[in-house]
Amino acid sequence: MTNPDTAAQATAYWTTGPQHGELRPEALPVPEPGEALVRTLYSGISKGTEIVVHQGSVPPRVAQEMRAPHQEGSFPSPVKFGYLSVGIVEQGPEEWIGQKVFCLNPHQDRYVTATADLTRIPDDVPARRAVLTGTVETAINALWEAGPRLGDRIAVVGSGLVGGMVATLLRSFPLARLQLVDLDPERKKLADTLGVEFAHPDDAKPDCDIVFHCSASQQGLERSLQLTGDEGDVIEMSWYANRDVTLPLGEDFHARRLAIRASQVGVVARARRHRRTNADRLDLAVSLLRDPVFDVFLTGASPFTDLPGVVQNLADGTLQALCHVIEYPGAGETSPTTTGTAKTNPEDKR
Repeated sequence: MTNPDTAAQATAYWTTGPQHGELRPEALPVPEPGEALVRTLYSGISKGTEIVVHQGSVPPRVAQEMRAPHQEGSFPSPVKFGYLSVGIVEQGPEEWIGQKVFCLNPHQDRYVTATADLTRIPDDVPARRAVLTGTVETAINALWEAGPRLGDRIAVVGSGLVGGMVATLLRSFPLARLQLVDLDPERKKLADTLGVEFAHPDDAKPDCDIVFHCSASQQGLERSLQLTGDEGDVIEMSWYANRDVTLPLGEDFHARRLAIRASQVGVVARARRHRRTNADRLDLAVSLLRDPVFDVFLTGASPFTDLPGVVQNLADGTLQALCHVIEYPGAGETSPTTTGTAKTNPEDKR
């Protein structure tokens, strides 16, 4: 157990302005009954959403709805944001001491939170891999939203972290066809690792029952409409933030009676909302991470002290990654770390 005197201070990452972030010290409260002090081991950068925050691009109209569960401050800045954190409980209820946990917490080396907000990580799920829990949760919610059926023909357009996660979960479904669609031919390596068929958008097969759109691009959404069969569904998982999107709705969308449905992880999908809680969804997500195939999404690592530079490098494209892992002092698992231009596979891109 950590000495309370040394645990009274923490360091957290704050977005302090457009294209700027910094590490700030802050005082930690003493855990109250039902709360725990967690020492962070790893956190993951959810590139799509966190770069929107880094750029100050959260639309004011939805600023409240897009708050992270343990966010502090307000958009556009200063704001403490993030939601892929793995740590170990050092103080709190006896049954939690020493427990490895996932929490939808910002990037911070120590924090105090209610034990109800912690998800226990199974012993056979490595702590580093567990940072993906929140993204697997997003994919689960989309599948609950879409309700794929036996023999369906499905395309996932966009093979970034979210699209890759959706394809990973769908690969075990009894589908007639599953294609992972992306402009980047290098993404075939990811598809091959997952055991999923890869297709360039021009070569993707049409007449899909469901298309999951995850490219966050106007062109990707337009192509998704073209790939969807008559009266089929496009599940829109991209967040465009303050960007406008123009679509030819007079073409496939109207003539073939298509539907575009948003999937957003803030609430449990309607089809399961009355029978599953957010905690149930997280428990399911972390249990799925027993599969080592998910390690393919962990494409680089850097120490916590380099986090401001890493976020900027992800934003300007000098660092490319699916999920970039931030390592905290005492993580206890050896892996290569570098500076803000962190070691990563140059073939791994958003």
